[in-house]
Amino acid sequence: MAKADPGWELYRSFLAVMREGSLSAAARSVGMTQPSLGRHMRELESALGVALFARSPQGLTPTALAHELAPHAQAMASASAALQRAASAGKDDIRGAVRISASEVIGAEVLPPILAAFRQRHPGIVLELVLSNQASDMLRHDADIAIRMVQPTQEALVARHVGRIELGLFAHRRYLEAHGQPATLGELAGHALIGFDTEAPYVRRLRPEGLPYTREHFALRTDSDLAALAAIRAGLGIGIIQVGLARHDPALVRLLAAELSLPLETWVVMHEDLRQSQRVRRLFDHLAEALADYARS
Repeated sequence: MAKADPGWELYRSFLAVMREGSLSAAARSVGMTQPSLGRHMRELESALGVALFARSPQGLTPTALAHELAPHAQAMASASAALQRAASAGKDDIRGAVRISASEVIGAEVLPPILAAFRQRHPGIVLELVLSNQASDMLRHDADIAIRMVQPTQEALVARHVGRIELGLFAHRRYLEAHGQPATLGELAGHALIGFDTEAPYVRRLRPEGLPYTREHFALRTDSDLAALAAIRAGLGIGIIQVGLARHDPALVRLLAAELSLPLETWVVMHEDLRQSQRVRRLFDHLAEALADYARS
């Protein structure tokens, strides 16, 4: 008799163990008991006929095959979540959940008032906000709507260009009072600069030649844009901020505006399969309009 295919609940447990690194932590994360989750792992390994983890007193170490299976299991998780969001809609499709993916700064600093205005008009729609500087896979339905700083190229995606968000150099008044203000781009090398640990492609693409804004120049390196923003606000040094965002804080001073203005092209994106979903379409249109206003500011 042929073995039955492993059910989704086994792969869900597998992903939890991959994420948490131990049975006890994985069980807590998915609301199961440790023995039940351990049974899931044994059933999955038996069904697949392979070992997925090496067991030791220090915990579970994923095998090479486990790492190979993880993206496929994650695709199943994304599809399951998309099915649940679709099933959560009422008959008129104006109720239910919509999942939005955005970068850290856009999601934490720009979107909240935009989403608050949307919820006032559509209280039946539940919003799920995922913050990541890594682009979500729209073809896999990791999100219903994404805010992107790179133009999508896949034909299955609907993308609306909402404008250019301007980036500039800023510092807090406290920093400038203590250390002075650079008069040229070259003088930046003598200041405490706040920047990336791993250079993002858009920084490489937009950085003017000769600008001393590379990893070796930074007094603080972080790949969290929110951490960099907080450090600039705290007076630690000079860094790049969205101009429209910095205008809300009079203590932030723009530096060398004529020499450095970086345009960040911005799109709102959704999968073409969601065109007929009223709740997704309404949020898509709302985000596109509001972000276009923000970009113009």
